[in-house]
Amino acid sequence: MKILVIEDEPQMMGLITQFLTEENYIVEGAHGYEAGLDKIVTYDYDCILLDIMLPDGNGLTILKKLKELGKSDSVIIISAKDSIDDKVKGLDLGADDYLAKPFHIAELNARIKSVLRRKNNSGSILVEVNNIKINIEERSVHIDDQSVDLNRKEFDILVFLALNKNRIAGKSAIAENIWGDNIDRVNDFDFIYSQIKNLRKKLISHNAGVDLVSIYGIGYKLITK
Repeated sequence: MKILVIEDEPQMMGLITQFLTEENYIVEGAHGYEAGLDKIVTYDYDCILLDIMLPDGNGLTILKKLKELGKSDSVIIISAKDSIDDKVKGLDLGADDYLAKPFHIAELNARIKSVLRRKNNSGSILVEVNNIKINIEERSVHIDDQSVDLNRKEFDILVFLALNKNRIAGKSAIAENIWGDNIDRVNDFDFIYSQIKNLRKKLISHNAGVDLVSIYGIGYKLITK
């Protein structure tokens, strides 16, 4: 799961980034309005943590832009402003939750999990495709009730493809959702092929009821057998 943090306070940014990275999220940061706006226009995120008091603009304008772009990124406002008007404006503009500073990082984590559950699987932490059960929160995979050992990237790729089953996922889309904006520094997507190859072997060895199909020159698709 990929999260964008739009926050101008370096200490707060560092704390949130470190914690969420340890929770196995892909975390990207933007230290102001313009940087945040550039990120949301260029990339898609599972969740955006948005401070509305930014030095070079108002975070609520970013919410408006998300709406104009038709983006489905979940948004949690994190702000020192705790007035009813700010909460109402934010929620009216499409924010999923509002958390006033100061807050405990564990509460932020719980809020993130809550909005991701609502967004990705109708409130459930489980994704089921045929005989595969994926627990997103526990980061576990079972096929016919037998545990399957996946590395972090294999797990993230499987979740992404499962949530987009029977739809073609381009290589760049997979890379951006699994590796974040660091993907801009690579020259090709050979590393995706390696992860997909290993993941496919594990699925086959456990008699999974799905297949990972390569769409030549485009990407991959998870289909049910």
